[in-house]
Amino acid sequence: MDNQIETALCCSDSISQTSVTISDFSDEILLNILRFIPSHDLMLNVSQVCQKLRILCLDKSLRAHVHLHKEYTANDDAVKQLLRNFSSDIQTLNLSGCYWLAGSTVDQVTRCKALVSLDLSGCRLTSVRLSHLLTSLRSLRSLALDVCPGFDLHHLSAEGKSALARLQELKQTLLTPSYGVVPCCSALRRLHLYLEASEGWREAGGCAQLMVGQSSVPHYQNLRWFSARLAPGEVNRTLLALYLAVFSMRVPEGLMGLVLSVPGPAPPRPVAMMALMESMASTVGNTVSALQLPRTWLDGAILGRVLAHGCPTYLNVSRCSSPGFNPLHVLLSAGRDLTPLQSLNLRGCGRGPLAESCGKGEEEMDAESVKSLTECCPHLIHLNLSATHYHHALPAGQDGHLCGALGRLTSLCSLALPVCALAQSPPAPVNTQDSNTDHSSRSLLLGLKKSSRIGVPTYRTATEVTVGQGEERQDRGLCIQPLLQGCPYLVELELIGAGFSSAMPRNEPAIRKDPAACRWSYNVGDSELAALGGMKFLRKLTLAHLPGVLKGTGLIKLVQGCKDLCVLSLANLGSLKTMNYMQTLLEALSHCTQLRDLRLEQPYFNANAAFFGALSQCHQLQRVCLVSRHGTFQPATVVSFMQSCADVIMCHMFMGGTLVACKTLQKTLLESFSITRPALSVVIYPLMHEDLANVIRGMPLCHLDEITLFKSRVAEEPIKQ
Repeated sequence: MDNQIETALCCSDSISQTSVTISDFSDEILLNILRFIPSHDLMLNVSQVCQKLRILCLDKSLRAHVHLHKEYTANDDAVKQLLRNFSSDIQTLNLSGCYWLAGSTVDQVTRCKALVSLDLSGCRLTSVRLSHLLTSLRSLRSLALDVCPGFDLHHLSAEGKSALARLQELKQTLLTPSYGVVPCCSALRRLHLYLEASEGWREAGGCAQLMVGQSSVPHYQNLRWFSARLAPGEVNRTLLALYLAVFSMRVPEGLMGLVLSVPGPAPPRPVAMMALMESMASTVGNTVSALQLPRTWLDGAILGRVLAHGCPTYLNVSRCSSPGFNPLHVLLSAGRDLTPLQSLNLRGCGRGPLAESCGKGEEEMDAESVKSLTECCPHLIHLNLSATHYHHALPAGQDGHLCGALGRLTSLCSLALPVCALAQSPPAPVNTQDSNTDHSSRSLLLGLKKSSRIGVPTYRTATEVTVGQGEERQDRGLCIQPLLQGCPYLVELELIGAGFSSAMPRNEPAIRKDPAACRWSYNVGDSELAALGGMKFLRKLTLAHLPGVLKGTGLIKLVQGCKDLCVLSLANLGSLKTMNYMQTLLEALSHCTQLRDLRLEQPYFNANAAFFGALSQCHQLQRVCLVSRHGTFQPATVVSFMQSCADVIMCHMFMGGTLVACKTLQKTLLESFSITRPALSVVIYPLMHEDLANVIRGMPLCHLDEITLFKSRVAEEPIKQ
């Protein structure tokens, strides 16, 4: 059966009494199918099926580009064998996030002499090991690596420094204050920095040593792209200032991308920033493709100067609005063709503070400008409108609703909205007294009268709804329909309550008090969640701070419709005093057959046997993160869950309980499953413990950034070119 692959029987309704085998497909079709299979799986398994597949697996188009990112089953032996067998053909090798690979496995990369692009982000890499790699890889033009404490540029050989001088692209994650390898990269055209140094280096004077101890500075004369993303902390802001200081001496000509993401207070704006913007805008034939600046650095003059020479593909003005400066107004009034814009982040960027805002500094969405934007930017793919308030003030019905305007964006793939944007009507008045009440006959017990419930009726299936209630329930999701019909291929959706803050921040102690919800968000509940089930292609869903969810019955309808859901993040749904949607969550999980990542955050959550039993039905599950300030767990249940779900490689739990109980369970899981799951990452720690920030620093950055920490991810990164 060398040339015969398992027969796939066709539906008798379409082709009667016939059968088709995959062997009947052309080699071109089969090669396109095989490109979706991980490289190590092709070599170890697929190539052993039959002679035809063995020959196809040797095709250079499958061997030239090896991507092992998120391939958690790729152990050291498999990767070593892969590198030995494919070494002569590999041109692109992506090992990013493969934190479990041993240093000896990384050493095998030296076999790949034809390597042009290498990504070792998250791998164990010393300066000596890097020197050996660079000496062997003379064709390398793109490199990604982590710079860890103890890294010394002087350990690199002359051949290694020569290889760095030929690099055109560098991605560098700095876990310590350092210039890394940048001073040796004189031909760089693209530089990506991820500044992850901890605050301990500030106390040790790390940045001061950097300024005094290294006379070499980065070379930017050929730079076309500069990006820097910072973790919170003063040391990272200081480090960014050192990198940017070079622009005051050398302003590169033709810089096309400048992306600076700085959480919290930004460092002072460099003197050279205006000259840099002038250079970006004045170069003949140069159009800025990506722009993001800290909120205090961007103003109407800078943005207008960039837009005067064309619209970028990626624009991030998150929280950049200020009195007298509305980035969206500047964008729309620039008089330029906005059709090139594909990714736009307007998070927290509105027309001013909301009069009835629940929190300090919350912005009201500039809805009319957003509606104009949808007409001017028909090719938008990613749009972030979260961290603002949208209150639909028109009469009942979808006419003029924001969702109707967003429905024009037929190419939209990812969208972030505030929860209140799905509310179709104003909230019910609070403590409104009945006009028929006899005010003269007040009783001492009148104050104990139960007030009217603020919220929405629980969603019920069609069989449970009476004729009179059917029309009311149908109207509840009416405003969402234009969005569902106009954006049928939406892949990622975030509904985040304005003002929401996760209980688990990055470097600060856990938040002890949950923020108040927008009153309009109480009108978004189970019926609206059920309507979202119409997004048939949805793969990533985030729901945060939805107080209008009562029993969560809409979740069942949602996951039944979104059968390809891979990533699910739920935070603070319904009441914060109890877990009122537990039963429906258990039923919903049974329908999540494709779920890979689950993040659940709720102040009161009991991770009991019923929960983990339902979760074990998600057979594709790989990563789980539970955050609960007052939550409880049963150690034996967690161990049983990990035994039944062999693909789970990440279990992060930040809940209540004692430190001893958490550490005991963590040790048990690591000792029981680390051998069979080399990528296993287990962190179980009390959420309110004062040392939580130190524990977070020891986690793999890929898990920390992608799932453990809550944040809006839509339009946060430029579109990969």
